[in-house]
Amino acid sequence: MPSKTDLTNEFFQVKRLGDLAVIVPTAQIEDLPETLLQPAAEMVLAPLKEDPPNQIIVDLSNVSYFGSAFITFLLRCHHLLATRGSELVLAGVNPNIRELMRITNLEMHWAMYDTAKEAIEALGGAD
Repeated sequence: MPSKTDLTNEFFQVKRLGDLAVIVPTAQIEDLPETLLQPAAEMVLAPLKEDPPNQIIVDLSNVSYFGSAFITFLLRCHHLLATRGSELVLAGVNPNIRELMRITNLEMHWAMYDTAKEAIEALGGAD
């Protein structure tokens, strides 16, 4: 089994742009069992908890779909920011994920952008 560091590198990439963090999950998270998604997500969130960004963009452009374990990850990111009055936004959202967000009533909690660049510009960051 890969180490937690390997999971983080293989399944998530985090880019910091000043007070903005961009989390980019890879397509592999679509088939990742919850038992492996959980530690990978924890490794991504750990440095963000130590040095919290003002906003997080989750760039889903590599992801076609996801299940409840990933929704839990999104909710954790949201909670990390909500306690500070900051926001989480989604970018690269395809029609399948938009529908999932609508069905779960999460679309009203998170702004959705077609691209990460759009989201970065909307949040006042620089690419």
